[in-house]
Amino acid sequence: MTSIEIRDLYDHYERLGAAYPGYRREVGERTARMVSLDRDPAGGSEAGHDFLIHSRLDAANADAAIVAELAWFAALGHRFEWKLYSHDQPLDLKARLAAHGFAIGGDEAIMALELDSLPPLLRAVSGHDIRQVGCGASLDDYRAVNDQAWPDDAAWLATMARILREQPQRMSAWVAYVEDRPVCAARIDFPEVSPFASLWGGATLEPYRKRGIYTAILAARAREAIDRGYRFLTIDASPMSRPIAARYGFQLLAISNPCDSPGSRPRS
Repeated sequence: MTSIEIRDLYDHYERLGAAYPGYRREVGERTARMVSLDRDPAGGSEAGHDFLIHSRLDAANADAAIVAELAWFAALGHRFEWKLYSHDQPLDLKARLAAHGFAIGGDEAIMALELDSLPPLLRAVSGHDIRQVGCGASLDDYRAVNDQAWPDDAAWLATMARILREQPQRMSAWVAYVEDRPVCAARIDFPEVSPFASLWGGATLEPYRKRGIYTAILAARAREAIDRGYRFLTIDASPMSRPIAARYGFQLLAISNPCDSPGSRPRS
């Protein structure tokens, strides 16, 4: 499939039709919103994070739609993130959001890999010690790595633990070990009605990088996605990790920018 064909599927399943544990989907005339059911009174980094995930706008209605979305979330007393993609219309939507006070975040590359054409690098069996949380790895080990790689992620870890416990069909988590020390942690999300499984995390602790550990934990998740019947893997890649993902066969679908509504906490 071409990247445009995959992108169209992604828009349909992962944006317009998205469904996430702990969220209520609200589909309006021109937008699709995700409203968190897990409000965090302390304003944690993940819990209570609402976002607008899809829009169908044009030059004539974009500004009015932005004002309407700000009012809609304000009526709930919530700030939110507008997830902007490079092919969203109108093409100057980013500038319009900025003009309405949104803080525009950095570029994130949305990339996808067709699992029926998995590269040999991910088919090979590695000699690394890779374990699934609940099957040889513990959530405490996952947290130990994650706390070093993403110190602001504590609120999300509580949500992740609940999903693993209550909805294990929606997510799995993996830990890589060197001499029984946890050195890399990653997870994979499995939407219920989508051919796309999504990769998250994967940071390897500094002394253990460039040993093939990230490749091994990526391969473990790819095999699990295949076993579960998924057609694609997706990843949100930073500018630094984009060429690495491309080396594994991931295709660029779009560039995404998180756009935080006025008054939102600055991103760390």
